[in-house]
Amino acid sequence: MKPEIRHELRNYIEQEIIPRYRTFDRAHNLDHVQTVITRSLTLAANYEVNPEMVYTIAAYHDTGLVNGRENHHLDAGQILESDPELRRWFSAEEIRTMREAVEDHRASSSHAPRSIYGCIVAEADRMIDPETIIRRTVQYGLAHYPALDREGHYDRCVKHLREKYAEGGYLRLWIEESENARRLDALRQIIRDPQRLREIFDKLFEAETTTGKESGVRKAIEGKDGPKKQ
Repeated sequence: MKPEIRHELRNYIEQEIIPRYRTFDRAHNLDHVQTVITRSLTLAANYEVNPEMVYTIAAYHDTGLVNGRENHHLDAGQILESDPELRRWFSAEEIRTMREAVEDHRASSSHAPRSIYGCIVAEADRMIDPETIIRRTVQYGLAHYPALDREGHYDRCVKHLREKYAEGGYLRLWIEESENARRLDALRQIIRDPQRLREIFDKLFEAETTTGKESGVRKAIEGKDGPKKQ
């Protein structure tokens, strides 16, 4: 069942907040925020939470990228809290909870989210699909490190994947109902297989840098004999 979001709130966010993602890198664009919103609302259906708060948190979660990536979670929380329009729909306490949830969504956070709202958006933002993760890593590298050559981008990609997603990495999952745990295991299998990871990287790198070279990526992700069984 589709959650009820007041028309005025939805219109404001769709017209004033979501369009901000047009200026961000390809790993944090309009498709990304729409996906996080959808996934957040799906996860929220398992809990007794306010769907309008979930919707708003997801919409604002990366708006802080306007000031750069380093403190984007804190900046996004400030953007949400300082937006006077939100006072039309939410109490001061609800706005504080939403700000904290936005601040807590970052995967490298040193602490667990302070509320179920933070857990929901953090989990929704993970989107652990091997192709999506590796593609976004390539996209981010191309956008932020244009001076790197192909090998430099590959080394950066591997370093990031190992630091964040491999066993012992800093990524944490918070929602049991999410499919992310199974998908994380599939990604870790790829990270442990240098030959397979290189094949996937090369196909994605070519797809992102050369128009019309999208074919072959999914086959590389799944393996030559079809999808890997989990």
